[in-house]
Amino acid sequence: MNTPLAERLRPKTLNDYISQTHLVGKDGPLYQQIKSGVLPSLILWGPPGIGKTTLANIIANESERPFFKLSAINSGVKDIRDVIDKAKKSGGLFTAKNPILFIDEIHRFSKSQQDSLLEAVEKGWVTLIGATTENPSFEVIPALLSRCQVYILNSFSKEDLEQLLHRAMKEDETLSKKKIKLKETEQLLRLSGGDARKLLNIFELIVASFVDDKIIITNDVVLNQVQNNTARYDKTGEQHYDIISAFIKSIRGSDPNAAVYYLARMIEGGEDVKFIARRLLILASEDIGNANPTALVIANNTFQAVSVIGNPESRIILSQCATYLACSPKSNAAYEAIKKAQHLVRETGDLSVPLSIRNAPTKLMKDIGYGDNYKYAHSYENNFADHEFLPEEIKKTQLYSPGNNPRENAQRQFLKQLWKDKYGY
Repeated sequence: MNTPLAERLRPKTLNDYISQTHLVGKDGPLYQQIKSGVLPSLILWGPPGIGKTTLANIIANESERPFFKLSAINSGVKDIRDVIDKAKKSGGLFTAKNPILFIDEIHRFSKSQQDSLLEAVEKGWVTLIGATTENPSFEVIPALLSRCQVYILNSFSKEDLEQLLHRAMKEDETLSKKKIKLKETEQLLRLSGGDARKLLNIFELIVASFVDDKIIITNDVVLNQVQNNTARYDKTGEQHYDIISAFIKSIRGSDPNAAVYYLARMIEGGEDVKFIARRLLILASEDIGNANPTALVIANNTFQAVSVIGNPESRIILSQCATYLACSPKSNAAYEAIKKAQHLVRETGDLSVPLSIRNAPTKLMKDIGYGDNYKYAHSYENNFADHEFLPEEIKKTQLYSPGNNPRENAQRQFLKQLWKDKYGY
């Protein structure tokens, strides 16, 4: 049988669909929308192999709507317009039976391609369902994003993946005829990286490696077979996450040699340069921060530059940025500060802002004490006034602790001189 196991096992109904109960369970928004027949345009966001395409097909089947599919990899504006014209002829305007236009990897569409969808979505000619592995806030134009509901699909749990394996052994026409014993599943699950499609592909490969119908699957069997079938860098699969993790950790560990090596791995594998630049931008703040504020400026300029230039020249800009960040002093003080602050907010709730620092745009607000006794810092020596800015319940709480590097040591001395014994600087 030439059809891959993942395709043979693709669920056809919501009842067969594994996981994502927060969306398709009885109380989930997608379940309610499908049953009511009122379906908005959607963006399905999540990692590869978790059922975005399958869910789009099920939505079309369950809502009894015509279904049109495009892939952002090989479709242009003309293809989009052709499909929209067909969709307009197959469904009624502003009816519950509007056709569904599914676009896989919608984040790969250019601005002009996304613009070409706006009128069809706005006028209800189609209900758009876009699938993306990238954050739609960055990759989908605001005008289109505002017309869509964004739903996040979660990675499969261990239990979900094991359920999928047992379903394959029980329901697949080929595998159900074999005597398969799943003695160990740890390596199968690890190698799949939470990707159901990859899990089923590996599982089918392992089963096919046995010469008879009595099959015992262990961790050693899985590893031996997979090592003999090692794939190149897959920018949508497990290596995508492993390599970017190694890249970030090399920069965090101040190793420019390892950083540029993993950068080369991604570039040679065809990774999206904007994805790499975005991760550098995050790292510049999370791992360097105030130890070298210029790092964030350079990372931001890198993102802007690669967005304009593209391949192949972007590799040089990315290399410059990666090596600069690797050679910068490191500090996660800003990251730790906001983490502590958010934890404090969750613990203490919406505490009252001190009256002295509240805004007082009206006479009534001034009369009840808004802004009273506020000390305007610039009216005092050294442009500083000893004033309490935190709510009464958490006053004198230190959330920001500068890192141990020249710049932040200078910050610590500055703060210590100003606040003396109030905070532990």
